[in-house]
Amino acid sequence: MPGQRSITEAEKLAEAKLGGVPVRREQMAAVANIYRAASAVRHHLENSVLRGSDLTWTAFVVLWVVWVWGESETRHVAEEAGISKGTLTGVSRTLESRGLLRRSAHPTDGRLVLLCLTDEGEDFMRRVFPAFNEEEAFVTSRLTDAECRSLAEGLRRVVLQVEEQGEDRRRSLLNGEEPAPRRSGRRSRS
Repeated sequence: MPGQRSITEAEKLAEAKLGGVPVRREQMAAVANIYRAASAVRHHLENSVLRGSDLTWTAFVVLWVVWVWGESETRHVAEEAGISKGTLTGVSRTLESRGLLRRSAHPTDGRLVLLCLTDEGEDFMRRVFPAFNEEEAFVTSRLTDAECRSLAEGLRRVVLQVEEQGEDRRRSLLNGEEPAPRRSGRRSRS
């Protein structure tokens, strides 16, 4: 990516900075490369196939979640998309104004909002997802199919570790205290 150090340069700088610091280098490299890969892929997809559709990564992920899961409560969509409910409100309103998404009140709990794709949203995803998938193939083209499967499985195990053990680990590290509330507008690393 222009204006940024290459992955090779970043690795050399990190190694020079850490020198003799006792850290788990393989694990550090794995997590750093998860982040760098996610950022590089997101940037590429936003500036290629999603740009042609005038969508942000976040908007596409919201459409994807609702497309795959069907009509869903906003809290579940926000969680699955990895965004705050406040961010989802803005994104869903934009997608609704474009005719791709419909927001409706929950039939039994007026405090809840449901999201579903419109017919236009369904058509849009059927049309755009193949182009998105072509770019997924492009960004993984240096890997064989077996390497893609292995990478996907390794990353799946990372996600499962955090999903299944992360809360207990967090409590242990914070001596049972609750984490600081997430500030509005704060972007996560992924």
